[in-house]
Amino acid sequence: MRQCSFRVALCLALAVSGMSTARAADTPEPDAAPESQQTENASLKDFIKANPDCLEFTDQCSHCAVVNGVAECSTAEIACISRENQCTRRASK
Repeated sequence: MRQCSFRVALCLALAVSGMSTARAADTPEPDAAPESQQTENASLKDFIKANPDCLEFTDQCSHCAVVNGVAECSTAEIACISRENQCTRRASK
C-alpha cells in the first residue's frame, strides 16, 4: 500500500510540474508587444498627420478608416507582408 501511495504522489507531482512549465512557455514577454504597438501607433499618427484628407488607407495587410482623427484598423491578414501605407479614399473637396 505504501508503494502505491508513493507512485500516486510521484505522478501528481510530475503532472503539476509539467503544467507549470507549459504555462510558463505560453506566457508572453512583457516588453515585446507594447513596444511594437507603440511604434505602429506612432507610424499611423504620422501617416494621418501627413495625409489630413485621407479617410481610408491600407498597408495591404490591414485596412484602416480614420474616425475623428484616429485610425481604426482591421486585424492583419495571415502571412501578410505589410507595405507602406497608401490612401484608398480621400475626402471630397
